[in-house]
Amino acid sequence: MSSISFPHLGDEMGSSSSSLHDPMQAPFYTPPAFDMSNSFQMNPLSAHPPRTPRQSAATQSHFRNMSMSISVYDEKAEEEQDGETVRPDKPEADEDEVAELDEEDVRVKAAEKLVGAHEVWRDMFVTSNGRDKAFKLMQYSIRVYLLFHSKILFPGIVRRLMAAKNGFSFTRKMLIMFNWLAPLSQVLAQQSVPFSSSGSSLMPHSFTATSVSPSKPSQLSGGPFLSHPVLRALLSAPPPVLLELVNGLSDDIYSLSRLGLIGSKLGERAARFADWCWLFTTLVGLVENGVELGVIEGLQREFQSRAYKESLSGATSKSQPKASKIDERELARLQKKNYWLQISRAKLVMDLIFVSWDIFRIKGWKDTVQSLTGFAAAVLSSAKLYDKYRNTLVNKALTS
Repeated sequence: MSSISFPHLGDEMGSSSSSLHDPMQAPFYTPPAFDMSNSFQMNPLSAHPPRTPRQSAATQSHFRNMSMSISVYDEKAEEEQDGETVRPDKPEADEDEVAELDEEDVRVKAAEKLVGAHEVWRDMFVTSNGRDKAFKLMQYSIRVYLLFHSKILFPGIVRRLMAAKNGFSFTRKMLIMFNWLAPLSQVLAQQSVPFSSSGSSLMPHSFTATSVSPSKPSQLSGGPFLSHPVLRALLSAPPPVLLELVNGLSDDIYSLSRLGLIGSKLGERAARFADWCWLFTTLVGLVENGVELGVIEGLQREFQSRAYKESLSGATSKSQPKASKIDERELARLQKKNYWLQISRAKLVMDLIFVSWDIFRIKGWKDTVQSLTGFAAAVLSSAKLYDKYRNTLVNKALTS
C-alpha cells in the first residue's frame, strides 16, 4: 500500500490559516487543510478507491454494543455445544413420528404386494355370499351373451346356455337361504340391551316385564299376544332390519316353492312380496348412502380448506411434517371411502332399475334392461366384496 501525497500543500497552509481568522478576507468558508498525519492507505489495484469517512461516536458505540451482544450469543452457543444447557428439541421428535408414519405406509404397501388375487378369491368362495357373487357374475354374463348372440348361435347351444342361466339362478336361491337369521339375531339382541325398548320408556326390558301388573296387562302391553318378548322386539326393531328379515323369509318361501315343497301360487305371491321388500330396501339404502356421502364430502372439504389456509399462512409440509402427514392420510382415507360409497350408490341404482321392471310389470325392453343392470350390479357388488376380503388379508399380513 502507498500513501497519498498532496502537492503545494505547504505554500497554501499559511495563507489559508490567516484567512480563516480574518473575517474581512474570508467571504466564503474554506475547509481546513488536510493533516498529513491522517493520510489513509489506498489499494493500488483499485481504480476508484472508496472513501473512508470517520465514524461518529454514536456509530462506534452502536457497533461496540453489537459486537458485545454477538460475543455473548457466541458464548451461549458454545455453552450449549459443550452440554451445559440442554433443551428439548421438538422438531426431531416430530421427524421421528413422521418417520414412523412413513414406515407404516411402507409396511402397508409391502403387505398389499404379498396378498395375491387367488388368496382373496379363495377366502371369498369359502362363504356363501362370495359364491353367490361368483354365480351371479356367471349368470348375468351368460344372459348378456345371449342378448347379443342368440340369433347367430345354434339352437342347441342356446338351450344349453338358457339351462345354465336358470341353474345358476336356482343355485343362488339355495345359497342365500336362511339369510333372515342375521336380521333376526339383531332383533333378538335388543332384548339384552337396556333402554332399547320402544318409544318414551326409559326402563330396561327386564324392569318393564316385571313391573307390569298381571291384573292390567292390556293397558301397558296391549294384551297377552303383544306382550311376548319376541314380538315386542320386532315392533321396536329399526325398519331396515325388519325389511331385510321379511325379504329373507319371502325369498325362502319362493325357493321352497321351486323345490316343489310349497304350492306355486304361494310361491308367486312370496316372490311378489319379496320384490316389494327389495324395492323399499333399495330406497332406504339410497337414503342412507346419500347421508353418508354428505358427511364424507363435508369432512373432505374441511380438510382441504384447512390445508389451503395453512398454505396461505406459510405452513408447509417441512414446517409441520407430522400434522401434514396425518392430514394427508386422513384425506386419502376419506377419498377411498367416498369412492366405495359412490360404487354402492351405483349398485343400488342398478337394483332399483332392475326391480322396478318387475314391480310395475313393464314389458318393453325388459330382457335388455334387466340383463345389463343385473350384470352391472354383479360387477359392482363383487368388487366391493373383493376389496373387503383383500383388506382383511392385508390386516392379517400386518399383524403377523
